[in-house]
Amino acid sequence: MTKRSPFRYFKTSPEIIRLAVMLYVRFPLSLRNVEDLLHERGIEISHETVRFWWNRFGPMFAAEIRRKRVQQMRAYSNWQWHLDEVFVKINGETHYLWRAVDHEGEVLESYVTKRRDRKVALKFLKKTMKRFGPPHVIVTDLLRSYGAAMKLIGNADRQETGRWINNRAENSHLPFRRRERAMQRFRSMRSLQKFATVHASVCNHFNQERTLYSRDNFKLNRAAALAEWRDLGAAEIAASLSWQRRVRIRLTAPPSELQLAIISRQSLPVWFS
Repeated sequence: MTKRSPFRYFKTSPEIIRLAVMLYVRFPLSLRNVEDLLHERGIEISHETVRFWWNRFGPMFAAEIRRKRVQQMRAYSNWQWHLDEVFVKINGETHYLWRAVDHEGEVLESYVTKRRDRKVALKFLKKTMKRFGPPHVIVTDLLRSYGAAMKLIGNADRQETGRWINNRAENSHLPFRRRERAMQRFRSMRSLQKFATVHASVCNHFNQERTLYSRDNFKLNRAAALAEWRDLGAAEIAASLSWQRRVRIRLTAPPSELQLAIISRQSLPVWFS
């Protein structure tokens, strides 16, 4: 069955919805900041509308970005992962946000838990390996849960620990910390897990590593990333329009002899022009 467009019940154009979601997730802006920025562009919406849009379409956009990138990332064999966990306060209670980052700084997986013992570390490793495959080297800090979990998996010889060699994972927390301050923290594990997953996918999509490219190449990569973002959900819209066109043709075309026979057996009117 053909998927219908996710924007079919919204009067606002998909371009405006994508812009609002990108501004809220990518940049450290509040809901009211996004409302004011859209107002300057002649778009009148409420900050609650921005909240509804990001909750409705943020996970969908993130899943589409992740689906396109996973197949490309699984092709690398000599992968090096960096694992780290960071403290996050939720209603005064300490929780842990686990992150897996590759050698280029791209966030692979985000996982929110209440503890950081061997059981949680094992579940986090299995979840990441199931999606991306086993890595060649795993760089961690001195937390013992990593070593205990990797012994159970059987790849303890691939673990590397040391001073400053895990800065790649430490630096990956900085964009999230800036976004967390703008949102004035989180109120539930579910909202934290949801936003961490969406934020990681959006940051991966727009992370161009501008220090490694020339200005001309950076502008080309940035324009390509923005063009891909504007096409998110376009496949569902095209499929929905095609489905509606087929239904319209089916309803307006004259019935065949087989359809007339079936209709007559059911004692229904033959045709309505």
